[in-house]
Amino acid sequence: MDGEIDPDELADLVGVGRDDGGGDAGSKDTSGSGVRIVDIRDRRAFDRGHLPGSESIPFPELTTRIAELEGAERVVTVCPHGIASKQAAQLIGSYEGTADTRVESLRGGIEAWERDVGALERTDRSAERDEEGAEEGPDAPF
Repeated sequence: MDGEIDPDELADLVGVGRDDGGGDAGSKDTSGSGVRIVDIRDRRAFDRGHLPGSESIPFPELTTRIAELEGAERVVTVCPHGIASKQAAQLIGSYEGTADTRVESLRGGIEAWERDVGALERTDRSAERDEEGAEEGPDAPF
């Protein structure tokens, strides 16, 4: 792990200005910046609000999906408060396929991003749930 990155620094890096959020998922393409933002919360929490251009790889799936991050120039892990994302960053940084990758955790997590940048996106998965006939169940604690 290469440390932590502040929300304002990450926003500048991926080209997201203050209060740019609220669009559809994927409306901000971070691929040109060379940064992959990995949200380690569960998928339902991710769908309710996430950083623009981020991808969902829930922490319990990280060990089986870590190969998806091979070849990335830079990875920033994200969680609600910036604590679990430090562990995720350490795990990613210890993987042989990411040896040349700069791996950081978002300092203060989504809470700090919302306070300092204010930009979150929602994923509209209600149509998918309707097709599947699945109930969403109770809300996650974060």
